Amino acid sequence: QLQLVESGGGLVQPGGSLRLSCSSSGSTLSYYAIAWFRQAPGKEREGVVCINYSGSDTNYAESVEGRFTVSRDNAKNTVYLQMNSLRPEDTAVYYCAASDSYTAVRNMRPRYWGQGTQVTVSS
Repeated sequence: QLQLVESGGGLVQPGGSLRLSCSSSGSTLSYYAIAWFRQAPGKEREGVVCINYSGSDTNYAESVEGRFTVSRDNAKNTVYLQMNSLRPEDTAVYYCAASDSYTAVRNMRPRYWGQGTQVTVSS
């Protein structure tokens, strides 16, 4: 059973940066495609980015393109989300999710979810 744990959230000023991490236990992360989602209060869950097993293919939401960068280090069983030029509208709980199917991840239907980490962008 794959277990995912996010970390790195916090409070940051507009224009600042944060790096989120998604670590796994129970299985090797390289077997899974990964997606980051976010959900702000009162809003629907939004797909932010997905990355395939090796990291050779990524797909970003238009709202974060050019500001966020996803990467993975399979040797460390960790996926990262570097978030730059943060805006107040990026405030949300960020979730890491995984599936052994990249298609499922790209269609926002991952099988495994982390517990989420809060990101707050405010002055």
